[in-house]
Amino acid sequence: MKTPSEISRLRSLVAQRARDLEGASAEAVISWAQETFGARLCATSSMGDVVIVHQVSRYAPGLDVLFLDTGYHFAETLAFRELVSSSYDVNVVDLRPERSVEEQLQLWDRDLFDSDPDGCCRLRKVLPLRRALTGYDAWVTGIRRADSPRRAETPVLAWDEVNQVVKVAPLATWTREMVEGYLEDHALPRNRLTELGYTSIGCQPCTSLPTGLDPRSGRWPGLQKTECGLHRT
Repeated sequence: MKTPSEISRLRSLVAQRARDLEGASAEAVISWAQETFGARLCATSSMGDVVIVHQVSRYAPGLDVLFLDTGYHFAETLAFRELVSSSYDVNVVDLRPERSVEEQLQLWDRDLFDSDPDGCCRLRKVLPLRRALTGYDAWVTGIRRADSPRRAETPVLAWDEVNQVVKVAPLATWTREMVEGYLEDHALPRNRLTELGYTSIGCQPCTSLPTGLDPRSGRWPGLQKTECGLHRT
C-alpha cells in the first residue's frame, strides 16, 4: 500500500507533466517513464500484438511486462506469449487468479464467463492486476483512443484512482494504420489470430470475429459489454 504522501506526490507529477506529454512521441513517453519511475515501472500486454512490448524493450529494456493468464486464452495467444518472452528484452510476468478455472467452476457450479461475465473478468483480470500493481508506481499500457468509442478520450498520462498508480498510454493517439505501419516497418511477428481477422483478442469463450467497424465489436458477442474493467473510462 502506498502512503498518502506517496499518492500525493504521484498525483502531483501527473498534474505537472500530463499536458507536456500529450503531444510527445511514444518513444519519448516511454523514455520519460523509465527515467522517472525506474524499477517501479511496469507494462501490461494482452499479447494481441507486440507493439508496446517492442517499444519498451528498446526504451526501457528489462522492464516487467505483466500478462494476465486467465486460464481461458486461445492457444495462439499463449504461443505468442512464449515467442514474445524469448524474443525481446523484457521480463514477462504471468499473473494468475487466486482460483484455477476448475476451482472456479466447482465453486460456482457454472461458467461465470457465460452467467456473469463482469464477475468473471473481475476475478480473473481486474483483481490479479490490482494485486500486482501494488508493487509499482506506474504502468505502461498499449490502449489507444481508436480502440473503441469508450476509449476515445484516453489521456497519455493519468492517475489511476482504482489501482493507485500512474497510468501511461504512449500509443493513445495512434491509429490502426499507424499500428499496422509500425508492425510492417519493424517486421514484427503477429498473433496468428489477427491474420484470421480478429481485431481485439481476449479470452477464447468471450471473443469472436468483429461484427462492425468497432475493433472491439467481437468481444462478449451478444452483450452490450465491450470492456473487461481494467481500463475505467
